[in-house]
Amino acid sequence: MRNLFDQSIQKQKEEHEEVEFSDGVSEVELRLFLKGNEVEDSGDVFVEADGTSLIIKLKSSGSVTTLLETNHLYDKIKPAETIWYIDEDQLVINLKKYDPELKWPDIMETWESLAVGVVPILKGSSLYIVGESTKINQKVAKELAVGLGYTPLNTSELLEAYGNQSIDSWVIAEGGDSVAEAEGAILESLSSHVRAVVATLGGQHGAASKDDKWRHLYSGFTIWLSQSDTDDEDSTKEEARMQIKDGSKAYTNADVVVKLGGWDPDLSQTVAQACLSAIKRLILSDKKLPGKKSLYIRLGCRGDWPNIKPPGWDPSSGAVPQET
Repeated sequence: MRNLFDQSIQKQKEEHEEVEFSDGVSEVELRLFLKGNEVEDSGDVFVEADGTSLIIKLKSSGSVTTLLETNHLYDKIKPAETIWYIDEDQLVINLKKYDPELKWPDIMETWESLAVGVVPILKGSSLYIVGESTKINQKVAKELAVGLGYTPLNTSELLEAYGNQSIDSWVIAEGGDSVAEAEGAILESLSSHVRAVVATLGGQHGAASKDDKWRHLYSGFTIWLSQSDTDDEDSTKEEARMQIKDGSKAYTNADVVVKLGGWDPDLSQTVAQACLSAIKRLILSDKKLPGKKSLYIRLGCRGDWPNIKPPGWDPSSGAVPQET
């Protein structure tokens, strides 16, 4: 599986206690201890910032050392407003936030910073994990729940407890449509829950695989874990774009899609990190989305997402009530 995240800063921070980070109102500050390296001239310091990337290099004793390098700052910055200076034995870098309202838990986007930073912008909204594999959905959902401090739930366990039989036995006895119908009822009961991560059934027997069962999935943010046969990032992105465009699967109703080029249970946290990164970008592109999800729930999850109709709208008629 492709690891989408450059961990260079995190590794350096773990190996050397030489980096201090602080978040301000409109800027973030990074302090790097020079550890005895003398800076004789300002030209010996190289700071390159561009959107969400940062490279810091230091020339000392005739050689150039890379102090920090990442392509994954926590959020976008205004590179033209980057300033730096030497404060005794520290190199101080000030980065101007693109979004001054966003709190940065750390300088870069990591599992730890996302787990902290996504919670406040979700505003209590639950997450629903959909996709072709029940096991993958459950594994990633558990990682997300632990990281966010949310309640972990999975519809497979709830269905088997309700039916007092395994999913496979249920399908044999009553058919896949019966299972999907029952899962739809469970999703309805969970739709009013907050701060939960729900793993749904994968495959053709799951409610998420059927367009007419998405009414209550829209109550939270849905993440489609899509398995892919492509082996490079550009092809994977194109595949996701085409699937969403043609709507060939009900999973394309999801708010975000995370492509998996294979599956390794040991990398479930990496997948969970990709999920949080995608959700963060989605919400920051429209900060009203969590509130809109909340309104959708309060009006009864009537199936009118994303174009929420006024109170009194009858889903069965499709008619919009006239204002008086």
